[in-house]
Order: sequence, then C-alpha cells, then structure tokens
Amino acid sequence: MTPADPWLDFRSDTRTVPDARMRAAMTAAEVGDDVYGDDPTVALLEARVAELLGTEAALLTPTSTMANLLASLAAAGSPGPRGAPRLVVGEDTHMSFLEGDGLRTFAGVELLPVAQRPDGLPDLDAVDEVLAGGGGRPAVVCLENTSMMRSGNALDVTATLALADLAHRYDAHVHLDGARLANAAVALGVRPAELAAPADSVAFSVSKGLGAPVGGLLCGTHAFVARARALRTELGGSMHQAGVLAAPALVALERLPELAADHATAAALAAGFETVPGVELMRPQRPTNMVMARLAGLTPEECAGRLAGHGVRVLPLPNGFVRFAVHRAHDMIGVRAAVRALAAVAATVPVARTTTGGDLLERGSSTTRTEEA
Repeated sequence: MTPADPWLDFRSDTRTVPDARMRAAMTAAEVGDDVYGDDPTVALLEARVAELLGTEAALLTPTSTMANLLASLAAAGSPGPRGAPRLVVGEDTHMSFLEGDGLRTFAGVELLPVAQRPDGLPDLDAVDEVLAGGGGRPAVVCLENTSMMRSGNALDVTATLALADLAHRYDAHVHLDGARLANAAVALGVRPAELAAPADSVAFSVSKGLGAPVGGLLCGTHAFVARARALRTELGGSMHQAGVLAAPALVALERLPELAADHATAAALAAGFETVPGVELMRPQRPTNMVMARLAGLTPEECAGRLAGHGVRVLPLPNGFVRFAVHRAHDMIGVRAAVRALAAVAATVPVARTTTGGDLLERGSSTTRTEEA
C-alpha cells in the first residue's frame, strides 16, 4: 500500500517521516546493547529526557502505550489477596478507550473510567468517590496532557496539582500520560518539567509532534524506573542496538520549540474551516496542534471517507468529530487544500445547521462563542 502524502495526511502527528538529519544521525549513531545497559546513545537520550521533565531517570520504550502499561505495573503491582489494583482514568482518554484492553489483560488492573471536565481533567469529585471506596487496594490515578478528545487542549500545572493533591491524600500513584506534553508546554509557555512535577511518573513520546520515527520514554524516580526496566524485559520490550532509534529522538528533542509553528498551522486550519457552512468546530481553551470538526448529516466515518476522496486523510472519532492532527510536514498549502476539501464535502450535504462554533464546554452545541465561559 502506498503511504498517503504527509502534507495531506492529518490522521496523526505520528505520520511524519525521518528527514535527512535524522537519517544521518541513525547512520552515525554509536551503539552498544541496551539489554546490557551499555548503549551510549540510549543512555544519552534517557538522561536528556529525564532532565527535560525534571525526573531522576527515564526508560526508552518502543511506544508510549508500553510506557503507560509499564507505569501501571510498576506503580500498582499485580493482583493480590486484596484484589486487582485500580486504575482511575478519564473516560475519554487514550488509556481508557484505546489502551484499556491491554491494561486489563497485561497489568491485571480494574480499569475505572471517570467523567472529565470540559478541559480534559478527570472530574475531581468522581475521582474522590472512586478512591474513597477502594477498600485499601492500591490505585493509580492517570491524567492525559494534552487532552486528545478535547481537541488537544493543554492543561496547566494548576489542574495537574489539583488532581495530584487529591490522589496523594489516598496514597495513590499519579501517572501523567504526557505523550504530547511537549505541545502543552509550548502552548502554555512553560517548561515541560513544570507540567510534569506533580506526577509520580510520566510517559513522554518522541514520535508524535516531535517527529522521531519511533519511541516513548517512561520517567520517574531511579527506583521506579528500575522496576519498569525489569518489567520491560518481561514484556519483551527490550531492544539491543537501540541507539539507532535513540539518535533521531535526540534530534527531535532539539525541535521542541518548533511545535509553536504546528500550533499556528492548526489555528490557520481552524480559521479556514470557520468559513465553511455547516462545519462545527470543537474549541479548546488552550489549543495546540489539533482541530476537530464535524459536518451535520455525516457520521465521522462518512466524513473521513469523503475527505479521502479528495486526498485528505483524517481520523474519525467516537465523539462525532473527525480529527486533523497537524505536524511538521504541514504548511499553508496543505491547509488550503484541506479547507477546499472540506468545503467540497460540505457542498454535497444538506445543511441542517449553518452556524459554526461548537464550544468545548458544549460539544453538541452550535454556538458562535470563541472563548470558554
């Protein structure tokens, strides 16, 4: 199958390809054997990500999904005499609806999805109720930043602190799924370490907006990362000459400030969609690199299929929207092509409502507000 053109592929910010500099870094990478702990390029990447997030240590994993799984295992342990550990997650998070089966199967947790606030933070009253009724079983409370199903909304440190303070009152472990934490930090104008500080562990991706070909990292204390490293071996996630993967990730880390350009491109995309009759947009309070749109009269799958007919690839989501995830291969030429494609699709659909908007507080509305109330 021929891959889609990156400049018209908005399905995910993982759809980038390594550029010449990354490929050169892979070729020149000094490697050892990470299973034996002597790959210098992996060690350098882990040290730099730990420094970036303000943690004691970091562990390279094939994916952020494995990082989240390892965090659950390392924090809560396996089911014991008191029953399965509890994993409290927002009901619309990646860990809940895309990683849930793996977490139940391989971590043996009781997955407990809770409602989320409009900004993506798990509802604190719901979390409090779950933790209070736990009967002393270990718990991991999870947070996602950015909040993907809230159109990539960036959560500030105040939100993370509120959840962490609550969880720590019950001696729960706080895990931050920070696959796109770099986007959040750039959008908020703060250091990633500031957003990570309230959490006990953090999963961080180098293969999304940062553009590396593969890889996630799990960050935490030395003791926590040592447990996760042993568990990675048990799960078959250890890699030998992994320096060839760590090398382009080191290049990607240097490009963290460039995420601001992706955010600007996403804002231009949203502005273009506002001109298309019948399009409703989700409006996050602190937008990053995602735009979520829907057309009255079309399911997300139908909308995605018709856009594909115009060469534009998007991701249909269960919340009724299609997602445009902007990455470093996108520019204004691609933005204009995407707007034309959505306008062409909209022109074929009877318009049930012509207002644009769709506030993040009321995803099903058709208001014209541009800021959160």
